[in-house]
Amino acid sequence: MLAVIRVILMTLALVFISLCSIILCLIRPFHRDNVHHTAKYLGKVSKILGLEVEVRIPESIKNIGPVVYICNHQNSYDIFTVPAAVQPGTVSVGKKSLKWIPFFGQMYWLTGNILIDRKNKNKAMNTIDMTANKIREKKLSVWLFPEGTRSYGRGLLPFKTGAFRTAAKAEVPIIPVCASNTHKTINLNRWDNGKMIIEFLPPVILSTKDKDKIRSITNKTRSDMLVKITQLSEETGHELPQVTDENSQNKQTSESK
Repeated sequence: MLAVIRVILMTLALVFISLCSIILCLIRPFHRDNVHHTAKYLGKVSKILGLEVEVRIPESIKNIGPVVYICNHQNSYDIFTVPAAVQPGTVSVGKKSLKWIPFFGQMYWLTGNILIDRKNKNKAMNTIDMTANKIREKKLSVWLFPEGTRSYGRGLLPFKTGAFRTAAKAEVPIIPVCASNTHKTINLNRWDNGKMIIEFLPPVILSTKDKDKIRSITNKTRSDMLVKITQLSEETGHELPQVTDENSQNKQTSESK
């Protein structure tokens, strides 16, 4: 019964927040802080899940300016947990098909997020240029999930290089954002689902001169994030699932180049 009530409340909250955000966007469409303000309220929905979300941001990177944030992408609950960490002046990059989702899709587009067509590789490559230009011209930060999909308990998946190429082209740092494990830790029928920690790591500096090193920098950053995510998961008492099929991981790494 508790699960049914939670699903209804989360759905109503998502619709209500989306409608309020759409109204805000009609007043100031595509404003640089629309995503931040909407995300702030989406992040509060985690309380309906019975989940406490703690965000840790070192003073050294607060107000750092335009950057590319990269975060691990775990499951569908991310929409109510990760937004708590979204900073002012930040937009995300999402699938073009998202705009057809009632209420949420229109909100996602009007708040100024960048929509891409993942099925078209040429357009996807152009997106890197377009995103880099927006970062430079509008002084925006961009939030990306370098795994390219939700992991659903498969551990931290291999990273694609798009976020790193975008940062190098825009000549801005990468800020890794690590979220503790939530796979199979949330039970909608359980009142208290514990704690989730989201922590920002020191910036990874890139430049156009690093073009030939992008893959190695990407892999190194993933390794650093995996260490931190494991630590945070142990702190919350939720061990991070590990990818045990090495051949499968190598294949995914090859495909993500």
